[in-house]
Amino acid sequence: MYPLVYIARHGQTKWNAESRLQGQADTDLNALGREQASRNGRRLAEFVHNPQDFDFVTSPMRRTRETMERLRAAMKLDPHAYRTDPRLVEMSFGDWQGFTFPELEARHLGSARERRFDKWNFLPPGEGAESYQMLLERIKPWFDALDRQTVCVTHGGVVRALFRMVLGMPEKEAATLNVPQDRLLRLEGRRLEWL
Repeated sequence: MYPLVYIARHGQTKWNAESRLQGQADTDLNALGREQASRNGRRLAEFVHNPQDFDFVTSPMRRTRETMERLRAAMKLDPHAYRTDPRLVEMSFGDWQGFTFPELEARHLGSARERRFDKWNFLPPGEGAESYQMLLERIKPWFDALDRQTVCVTHGGVVRALFRMVLGMPEKEAATLNVPQDRLLRLEGRRLEWL
């Protein structure tokens, strides 16, 4: 059973807008992403009335750290009073990072089709690349060790793995789950709810 956790995906980046595979490339928020982060902070303030009781943790990537800082500022909290955990980084797309699927198809015909066949377990080429299943195995110990109320800023892949881990969502459904950048997700017990 999980304690109360509010989860936000980082705000939009230029690469999100271009449908580029970001993975562990360290990109920055764009103007819309900065507004999404601040809006999520204002929304979070409606639910969190005792922020001193919460642990604030984010992936160490620039886009998640800026999201956390804007979220905390919108809550009228010290923007820098949070910690990072490397287990919360996005899955690595290996050699595919930075490319769109049309670009990959132009270089390696059929690559996108192979991923669509079993997106959850597909392992992109390149050193350090991960599948969604490998990502789930990386984040599970972090979530299982939670022992206090937490606000977490992370990535779309981590949220997809969380739905599989907590709800047992089928692999195909979890791998294609839409993860909005302008909404909060509440985890408590064995329930997940978009706010």
